[in-house]
Amino acid sequence: MVIQWFPGHMAKAKRQVEEKMKMVDVVLELLDARLPMSSRNPLIDRLVGKKPRLVLLTKTDLADPAATEAWVSHFNRLGLDVLPVDATTGKGVAQIPKRCEALLAEKFAALARKGIRTRRIRAMILGIPNVGKSTLINRLAKRNAAQTGDRPGVTKGQQWIRIGNTLELLDTPGILWPKFEDQQVGLRLAASGAIREEILPLEEVAAFALQYMVNRYPDLLKERYGISPGEVQEGAWMLEEVGRRRGCMRKGGEVDLEKAAELVVHEIRSGRIGRISLETPDDWQKEGESSAHESPGNDSVH
Repeated sequence: MVIQWFPGHMAKAKRQVEEKMKMVDVVLELLDARLPMSSRNPLIDRLVGKKPRLVLLTKTDLADPAATEAWVSHFNRLGLDVLPVDATTGKGVAQIPKRCEALLAEKFAALARKGIRTRRIRAMILGIPNVGKSTLINRLAKRNAAQTGDRPGVTKGQQWIRIGNTLELLDTPGILWPKFEDQQVGLRLAASGAIREEILPLEEVAAFALQYMVNRYPDLLKERYGISPGEVQEGAWMLEEVGRRRGCMRKGGEVDLEKAAELVVHEIRSGRIGRISLETPDDWQKEGESSAHESPGNDSVH
């Protein structure tokens, strides 16, 4: 499966990022803690280049803590500075300016030796749509400095936002890559709310998520929907069963699968189903060993 999209405003955003990159000292790359690799845009690697970077794992309040810990270790092994944050409660957010200062300590010391006065650190915040950029900015700024929303594509333009006396943030619209060829990536992104619902059928997304949960989070599945692993057959069967048990019915006793899918996806995105992660480092290692769906020079997910 190859899914391609690149709306005009995303192409424009990419050009704006390229133009402003030379003006910033450090990049804050936001990844959804529930699916860090699937939400990692390889275009950003090319845009950032060798610029200092702090990887922020967002929405940790929704993610499986054990999986998040595994991802932190994974990115650390890759030599990346990574910080889990929860913009809703503020956990970890206060550390961001200090981590940026640490990344730039050598550069600013060199400027000081030349007699150049230290200024605010200029940081660019990057990530795919609906990864929590605006919520994080508002938490850092301690005011509603950026528009927020629960759908992809809320931020439309760039804006500089002052954070205390040490940091200036350049907010940017979320940038998705032009295409991806891995169906698992697409389903994970859709389940998290990163891509619009018309891109992939919601029933397929919900069935995928249920199938993943029975393998990884059977206790949560049983607690929320009363489905035990012993009776499970496949995702499509589970979706119909959820619809039946939660009253998503049409006249004549037929299950309304669309309504059931909306319910399941909403409860995953909101965390009502419990704290789950949709991938682990081990998942990516296994998928990489079993499939060579990408080539080094394309714009697919790496």
